[in-house]
Amino acid sequence: MISNTNRGEALSSRNGKHPGEEQPDVNMDYVDNDMEEGDEEVENEASFEHYRFVSDKGQALTRVDKFLTSRMEKTSRNRIQLAIAAGYVLVDGRQVKANYQVKPLEVVTVVLPYKRRGLEIKPENIPLDIPYEDEDLLLVNKPAGLVVHPGHGHYTGTLVNALAFHLGLSQPADAEDERMGILVHRIDKNTSGLLLVAKNDSAQLFLAKQFFEHTIERKYVALVWGNIKEDSGTITGHIGRDPNDRLRFKVFPDGSSGKHAITHYKVLDRFGYTTLVECVLETGRTHQIRVHMDWMGHPLFNDDRYGGDKIVKGTIYTKYRQFVENCFQLMPRHALHAKTLGFIHPASKKQLLFSSEIPQDLASVIGKWRNFSQGSKQ
Repeated sequence: MISNTNRGEALSSRNGKHPGEEQPDVNMDYVDNDMEEGDEEVENEASFEHYRFVSDKGQALTRVDKFLTSRMEKTSRNRIQLAIAAGYVLVDGRQVKANYQVKPLEVVTVVLPYKRRGLEIKPENIPLDIPYEDEDLLLVNKPAGLVVHPGHGHYTGTLVNALAFHLGLSQPADAEDERMGILVHRIDKNTSGLLLVAKNDSAQLFLAKQFFEHTIERKYVALVWGNIKEDSGTITGHIGRDPNDRLRFKVFPDGSSGKHAITHYKVLDRFGYTTLVECVLETGRTHQIRVHMDWMGHPLFNDDRYGGDKIVKGTIYTKYRQFVENCFQLMPRHALHAKTLGFIHPASKKQLLFSSEIPQDLASVIGKWRNFSQGSKQ
């Protein structure tokens, strides 16, 4: 991807300029150490400023791609042109084309749709379920329990380490060139399902822009507590970090905090005390489905973060309590699976749609609830 500055360089840059370039403003929101191990920031709708340059008073008219190439010495002009074509280069806050002529005292910024992690990436031979792969991208069917990106508490054994091995890549901790910026989006450690991976710069920028513009089709299957009243609906509510618990997020219905979030849902099956739903994301906030469902009073089944790991609905009888405990043991994670992923291919420009099977642990629990529900009706 386009080169950017790592955390240490960003801190040192406040005391002096980098050689051959203006001092960059770098977004400092990289790894949130307050997040629990394996949690992922899912902020695909946000762009993060990686570089900012202010042209001189005596700046001669210069194409913006040449202007950036002269200041970002470790980044090729081709990559800069890819970023411009994808709309990630702004002049005074406006998108421009590569032939735009930079004028004196204009502010040129490079904003990209991913956060810089600044960690060493070592290839590891970890088996992957790859249902589709071509020259530009691949899909991974991630099992529950696999952390996506190295971070707090998980510096090895992640999906990115496995992808590095599969693709023959690696990245030192001080890398200025974000070669491992291949993941287009992320899902939580204990969420299973499809993830999209870019294999080159142009594919990453093209696919990331689809997430940014909400044109990616994403459908999740979730088992939630309670009998949802409506057969379908839309949940709209700002999501931000819970000020009383840094490991949780919450809905701020008045919009006083957090970021705008929209989740559409449709009931697939009803089991009396639980409901199987399909969720379609219009935005991609951290824990979005888990937070929105909890806010509705229907936390995900066995979601230990949002209260779904205890009996929320049902009877007090020992037999029922034992049934729920058996389900928890059969699926020791929250009941959420990223089932469907649709997007426009970066090279062919054709619409592609992929779907994955519900994993065995979740399918077994759904089956137990279906049998329980049918038995109680007899």
